[in-house]
Amino acid sequence: MNTDLIAIAGFVALFAMMLLRVPIGIAMGLVGVGGFAGVVGWGPALNLLAQSPIRTVTDFNLSLIPFFVLMGVLATNAGMSSELFRAGQRWLGMFRGGMAMSTIGACAGFAAICGSSVATAATMTKIALPEMRREGYPDRVSTGVIAAGGTLGILIPPSVVLAVYGFITEQDVGALFIAGIVPGILAVLMYMATVRIAYGRSLPRGSRFELLPALRSLKGIWAVMLLFLAIIGSIYMGVATATEAAAVGSLLTALIGFLRGKLTWRTLIDSLVEALRTSVAIYTILIGAILFGYFLAVTQSPQSVTAWLVGLDLGAYGTLALILVLFVVMGCVLDAMAMIILMVPIVFPVITQLGFDPIWFGVIIVMTVELGLITPPVGMNVFVINSIAREVPLTAIFRGVLPFVLNDLLRLVLLIAFPALVLFLPMTMH
Repeated sequence: MNTDLIAIAGFVALFAMMLLRVPIGIAMGLVGVGGFAGVVGWGPALNLLAQSPIRTVTDFNLSLIPFFVLMGVLATNAGMSSELFRAGQRWLGMFRGGMAMSTIGACAGFAAICGSSVATAATMTKIALPEMRREGYPDRVSTGVIAAGGTLGILIPPSVVLAVYGFITEQDVGALFIAGIVPGILAVLMYMATVRIAYGRSLPRGSRFELLPALRSLKGIWAVMLLFLAIIGSIYMGVATATEAAAVGSLLTALIGFLRGKLTWRTLIDSLVEALRTSVAIYTILIGAILFGYFLAVTQSPQSVTAWLVGLDLGAYGTLALILVLFVVMGCVLDAMAMIILMVPIVFPVITQLGFDPIWFGVIIVMTVELGLITPPVGMNVFVINSIAREVPLTAIFRGVLPFVLNDLLRLVLLIAFPALVLFLPMTMH
């Protein structure tokens, strides 16, 4: 059979299985092995199935994923997220909408030790939503702020999604983490500005600012600051690789939790089990993606897509805009990890041929994926919040998050227009 027909049949089968709610990792693995067999035969395909999973789970560079997942679980169980929120209240509470801005700041701080948007949104819903309700915030605004703040989890380093992008494209994960710092800070500031502009006049003012309590609140977040500096600082200075920094970060998080009396042996075991479950889910998707990647290679689908997109003669930025629109549309039906794993191997050759920097594109594509976390009909962060706060309708959360979607689009345009905002720090790395 013609390889083009096999490729088309493979994609049709993949999307059909996704519509039937087959897990994305399993669907990609089945299509990858079946499609590979259709081109080169079942013998090589079964050999691929036997070897690829073990190579993936034993890859040293990928071991940073379970370490960062474990660090986020331990940080949650050690109560670091609630301390971030309280510190934010002390410093920003005097403004109208100060508690909403505190929530965004706490989301950013927790993202710096977690790396997961879903985990950030779930954690902050439990902590911040009751507090904002007590202060008289409408549920629409509160949940919209939390949903948007949660997206910072995949942008602010360490980010599991950026790590997976680096693995797929063979880019330096450490450089990707450093490249996410300035866009992450910009996202926090622009989200806070959005709270003031979109909702500021209708939101209550918090407590009066008092310097001494504000300074005391910083004692509660020293652990987060230490972990962030230890991880990102060691990567930036060239002292440790991203994998080594992840291992040290998870160990430091556990030690801090025990020293502060917030972790016990029981909670440590529970944290290990939870981190294992999450890591297995991620590895399943990765194994499926690698098998699917072999299918793409033998059918030469990426090369065909590259030739087609370049042949449209839209220019470099026109083609980039088309790719980003495709990601936004895909975000309506796929979660962030699935989008990165499925689409990046197809569009990455186009990006490199057009001359765009792969580190810059990694940050841009992760920011685009963020939109999928808060836009209908899937909006993973929105559904996570709704599963915890069932009394808040999905439509209300989507309305509350709309100003932040517009914010994300503006920030995306800004970073495309000024790539140096992304690339400045990686260029200064040791």
